[in-house]
Amino acid sequence: MPQSYSGDLRERVIGTVEAGASRREAAELFQISISSAIRWVQRWRKEGSSEPKPRGGSCSVLEKYADRILALVAKHPDWTLGEILAAMHKRRIPGSRTALWRFLERHDLTYKKSLCAAERHRKDVARARRRWIRQQGFLDTTRLVFIDETAISTNMVRVRAAARAASGWSVMFRKGMENHHLHRRFAP
Repeated sequence: MPQSYSGDLRERVIGTVEAGASRREAAELFQISISSAIRWVQRWRKEGSSEPKPRGGSCSVLEKYADRILALVAKHPDWTLGEILAAMHKRRIPGSRTALWRFLERHDLTYKKSLCAAERHRKDVARARRRWIRQQGFLDTTRLVFIDETAISTNMVRVRAAARAASGWSVMFRKGMENHHLHRRFAP
């Protein structure tokens, strides 16, 4: 986006017009567009200002409610955007799904989690896993047959949560899905 003309140039154009020249003549003299000269003089006469108007910097309506929204997300980190949005509307906080997404992004919140079994952190399971990884190099891969008999469905586990980016949230779940919870992998 091009920069605004300087305040000095604007004042010189306005001064030339106020001294008796037409706006077209002032525009030709200072090599600017006629429409710019007309707008500058109109604004000078209406508002008394020759400075350029502020550009950009729009602010989301949600920023007024930032404390309430962030508290809601902190209280319910596993809620989806739709659930947060519904709770916001119940509390009479305006906003759309897109506005909420952008708000959370500006506040460095992400909605990603990694799934891992809760048993993974038990010492006996960790020991067996290390042993399995060591022994993989000795396997004859031409004689292996893979059969999936886990019979676990992870599509019932929430796979999203609000957390600071790179904060390391993961979901712990057990077979049967009766016991799953959020777990922090490492300290912030």
